[in-house]
Amino acid sequence: QVQLVESGGGLVQAGGSLGLSCAASGSMFSINVMGWYRQAPGKQRELVATITRGGTTDYADPVKGRFAVSRDTVKNTVYLQMNDLKPEDTAVYFCYARVRTEVLLPERDYWGQGTQVTVSS
Repeated sequence: QVQLVESGGGLVQAGGSLGLSCAASGSMFSINVMGWYRQAPGKQRELVATITRGGTTDYADPVKGRFAVSRDTVKNTVYLQMNDLKPEDTAVYFCYARVRTEVLLPERDYWGQGTQVTVSS
């Protein structure tokens, strides 16, 4: 069973910074994509940023230039550095990983439990 455990998050004033991290553990053959999604109250879950095993990144337009995703492939950990935070960044942030647990099995998506990020104005 694959587990994603997030840490970080909390309350910060607008313009401040926060960092999130997420470690994947369990029986894994390989991890392809890792990243972060978020869900604000009353809204659908949306992409924040992803990073492939090779280091290719993708960002949602609202966070480009402010957020940075990185990854430690040895530790199976993904990070999200969030700078210049805005009240509209307030949401529950979910870690995501696309994992192949065994060489002959297809990849599956796994999610963390979510961590709250609140940005006050």
